[in-house]
Amino acid sequence: MEHEVAWHLPVIWYLYLAGLGAGAIVISGYSFISSTKFDPIHYHYFKMARYGAIFGPIPLLIGVSLLILELGRLDRPLNLYKVINLSPMSIGSWFLLVFIITSILYALTYLPSFKQEHERLYEWMFPGRRLLALINIPLGVGVAVYTGILLGAMPSRPLWNSPILAMLFLVSALSTGIALIILARTLFQRSNQPDPDRRIRTSGRRIAMNRPGRRYHETGYLLATTDLVLISMELMVIFLFIMFAHLTVGNLKYAMAAILPGGEMMQTFWVWVVLVGLVLPGLIELITTLPRLIYKVPFVAHRSIEFLVSVAVLIGGFMLRYVIVMAGQITGPMGI
Repeated sequence: MEHEVAWHLPVIWYLYLAGLGAGAIVISGYSFISSTKFDPIHYHYFKMARYGAIFGPIPLLIGVSLLILELGRLDRPLNLYKVINLSPMSIGSWFLLVFIITSILYALTYLPSFKQEHERLYEWMFPGRRLLALINIPLGVGVAVYTGILLGAMPSRPLWNSPILAMLFLVSALSTGIALIILARTLFQRSNQPDPDRRIRTSGRRIAMNRPGRRYHETGYLLATTDLVLISMELMVIFLFIMFAHLTVGNLKYAMAAILPGGEMMQTFWVWVVLVGLVLPGLIELITTLPRLIYKVPFVAHRSIEFLVSVAVLIGGFMLRYVIVMAGQITGPMGI
């Protein structure tokens, strides 16, 4: 049975870009709060926070613009702010509005120090930036969760009406946010220091390691391992998402068939979301972080590898929203 598809690419891009921007700003805020001491470590955390702060609002604003264009008239989204109630749409809209304002203000605090030397960066560390970082973390989490709750609030669409969908979108938003920071660092960071040959004593043996690539401060390892953890969590949440449908008697089990073997979205989901967007980047990040974890050597990552991993994660994040939105429409609506 075919159903009318009402939500197309503009809405899908909005859900994706809003989560992407929120994830990057949340990671930025947490990185900045972690950089509270005036020592060399502080500067590297500052750079990581700066990438997320400056590039995070860009997809957020683009996504909102696409949603307004999809609605056709500017007054339609503005109508949401004429009343305040406890509906997911109203709460999410207010979260989004406040978050856009605070994220732009947060990004502006980094612009004066863009081309300054290390010592000058610390002069711009005023309390307002820390306050905005503290505000943006819960707001960003709320916006990322809201993109999932927005779909889940429609019981007539059984695939969307799952309590696990909001968690899936949150974990995906944080993972794609880290990918955006890694991609920005890969494209704009100038330093590219080869890692020299190192001989390290481990259990009485001398292990020769020649690993050319980009050698980063500990924050590079932190980004890679955090993204690896989030990818693992996202795979687990996807498993729970599917299992919840199978353990549920009713329409959700029917709707889940769209992404299972024989379903219309099966190949798109398992190839682009799971394989390209999660499994392959996760395996690559595991391989790049194991030497640092086992042998305590400096973290090294090739520019091309970083670029491909971050792009793969970003593609997987978009395809996740694409599959969920489209599969939810071709398997519904159904009676409540």
